[in-house]
Amino acid sequence: MRFTFENVKAIYEKMKNNAIEEDKGDAYKHISEILKEVKEDHRKYWEENKTPKKDHEQSWRAFKGKNFEKLVQYIIEEEIKNLGLKVINGNQLERRSENLSPELDRVKRNLLVDYGEFGSHLPDIDLVIYDPTDCKVIAVISSKITLRERITQTGYWKLKLSKGPNTKDIKVYFVTPDEDKTLKEKKPAKKGRAIVETDLDGTYVLTEEEIDESEKVKSFGHFIDDFKKLIKKQNNIYKY
Repeated sequence: MRFTFENVKAIYEKMKNNAIEEDKGDAYKHISEILKEVKEDHRKYWEENKTPKKDHEQSWRAFKGKNFEKLVQYIIEEEIKNLGLKVINGNQLERRSENLSPELDRVKRNLLVDYGEFGSHLPDIDLVIYDPTDCKVIAVISSKITLRERITQTGYWKLKLSKGPNTKDIKVYFVTPDEDKTLKEKKPAKKGRAIVETDLDGTYVLTEEEIDESEKVKSFGHFIDDFKKLIKKQNNIYKY
């Protein structure tokens, strides 16, 4: 049996239930703790199924990043669905158009960045939130363990999306447990904090530690409420 996201989800649900029973707050605040437990179980599996010429840390880093994306999607999926929207992994759009469903093909076309004579290309993002009624992309999310992982690149994609007539309204968010504590203080701001404050639409931190919050940097617990406000505001704009 492979070690998969189902194992991660089981540990998250266990931690979620424990948090409720012990009145420890939402499980998302304990993501780093959850990932440590996942790592121990992953190590046990790896010891029994070693990959030739690779060590456990190498295997774990790849597994950790990919499954953190899936965990973020799992946490927000039901709430997004309740808003009449869908959330998918960005990798689903990397297939050739003929291999996509008509719905996902339209989503892909609504997310492409135009490079003129060099063609159109998808931005490097992890999650895509869209409206299935018209396949309009509402927001994209980069979900990384630390800001060192692609934060500058995420800012670049926000800039490119904002320049396109069909993509200018797409919100770009960053979700992270911020294990290197780059976001902890607003002033003096570290480079990563400065980037998310100025270049992105919002950054949400999965931690139980207090952070110096702002309009652009908040605890992950604010994400759904902020997103609901965004949808309400957009609906009012398009109504008139």
